Amino acid sequence: MFIDTHCHLTDNYVSGDLSAVINRANTADVKVIICPSAAPEDVQKAVIIAENNLNIYATTGIHPEYAGIDASGYLTNSILTNPKVIGIGEIGLDYHEGKINRIEQIKLFEQQIELAKKYELPIAVHTRDAEEDTAAILKGDVHGVMHCFTSSWELAKTMLDRGFYFSASGILTFKNAEELRNTFTKIPLDRIVIETDSPYCAPIPYRGKVCEPAFVVETAKVLASIKNISIEDLSKVLYANTKKLYPKISLS
Repeated sequence: MFIDTHCHLTDNYVSGDLSAVINRANTADVKVIICPSAAPEDVQKAVIIAENNLNIYATTGIHPEYAGIDASGYLTNSILTNPKVIGIGEIGLDYHEGKINRIEQIKLFEQQIELAKKYELPIAVHTRDAEEDTAAILKGDVHGVMHCFTSSWELAKTMLDRGFYFSASGILTFKNAEELRNTFTKIPLDRIVIETDSPYCAPIPYRGKVCEPAFVVETAKVLASIKNISIEDLSKVLYANTKKLYPKISLS
């Protein structure tokens, strides 16, 4: 059994066909899906999807592209205490298009980290071209996962020391991702989870197509290869890691 720890079911690619997406995942032995929010308006959508589906959980957060808004207006007490909300994410920093709103991004990131501390929830961190600020902010009593991790081994070492997990996405399967595979070779197996980041980052052999949770198995195959472990044993390790990362999740 596999768990897709980060799948944007609120995106338009589902197009009202959520049941079919879930069925294809189940057929591929992907039995549990964690649905994050990115846009402010997706927070409530993610919660509703989780509440309406036994095998789906939500992490609620606001992506750095929405820097400048007040997260507390969306990440309310009723949201963050909902039993199907198991973390805060995705949140973080993204300087890929420049640092013109760097201060606003940091403010939004730090605000959501404080909420995670208050409600004792793990965080799912997005970081892109922002390693220095990310490492500087993620100190102290905060824990979670580096979502869709593609950053350097240097950042990985720093965040390993701070107890973070690392999520492998379909990017791990790309032909030009040798450096990333080398990084995941070094990351201890008990600190790794997997995701699709659907509808993005479809793994080989689906690259170029709309990604969906059923495809997470392809990432697992590559991870099993570089870790020299059977796919069956890997699934058990990933299951255990996900339970430790997200204690609120209830898996039979």
